[in-house]
Amino acid sequence: MPSVLITGGTGLIGKALTDLLLQKNYEVIILTRSSTIDHQSSDNRLRYAQWDIEKQTIDASAIRDADYIIHLAGAGVADKRWTAKRKKEIVESRTKSSELIIKSLKENPNKVKAVVSASAIGWYGPDISNDNVFKETDKANNDFLGETCKLWEESIEPIAAMGKRLVKLRTGIVLSKNGGALKEFMKPLRLGIAAILGNGKQKISWIHIDDLCRMYIEAIENESMNGVYNAVAPKPVSNKAFVLELAKQMKGKFCISIYVPSFILKLVLGEMSIEVLKSATVSAEKIKAKGFHFLHPGVESALNELLEK
Repeated sequence: MPSVLITGGTGLIGKALTDLLLQKNYEVIILTRSSTIDHQSSDNRLRYAQWDIEKQTIDASAIRDADYIIHLAGAGVADKRWTAKRKKEIVESRTKSSELIIKSLKENPNKVKAVVSASAIGWYGPDISNDNVFKETDKANNDFLGETCKLWEESIEPIAAMGKRLVKLRTGIVLSKNGGALKEFMKPLRLGIAAILGNGKQKISWIHIDDLCRMYIEAIENESMNGVYNAVAPKPVSNKAFVLELAKQMKGKFCISIYVPSFILKLVLGEMSIEVLKSATVSAEKIKAKGFHFLHPGVESALNELLEK
């Protein structure tokens, strides 16, 4: 089977994607900043290779051996408060890692057929009307995340000029039992509180991690895929509807709903509160037109599957 090189392979999405690729008998190479001795696998189809984004160095054998590259690397957007230093780190962790991939492909003989790069629906601004639906052709918003996503996507674009197929997946809120947004939503519910953020009307464009990982593999295997696709489920949901559905599945009727005022979120999160309160309704029609089938198109089945595990 082909060999897939993954950047950001030790993160939430990278781990799940690696597991699925191995299930499908792909060989996987994960780029890591730490010593490869720190990462050992009993599976001979999985190996680790070193890279250093700051020094712009990479294990050349990883590039030579790869048939495909999946580029997930980037500092977590919601991990820390958005100081000027953190913003710079968020941007450069994406753009400099792209530069290293491009540099390595130019300098090393390789057989890479396609590169699939992460992006995010932060590309889009807030909904401009109740019937607004963002599509891949919409321009990047001029706020921090919009500009970050624009720089991110532009940084990997030279791949296409090298004659290799390039796919970019603008990812929504990823639902996983192993971390990310879902665990944050679950914290107050464990105390019997359904915390609705702001007025709760803001739309969440989300995706189950299994569907996201399947979409990355679809982008590898479906040679007709090219360019940008929104990686979101077909049925966005309001923050209130999401929280209440999660509460219902976790606690039944035994919880109290409270609204967390916007000003409190702004005090706690700073500028990042804009994203928590933003309504972004994003279309999944383009990826569906490619024949992609969602296992979890609606939030009810997605949460049910995740909470059962």
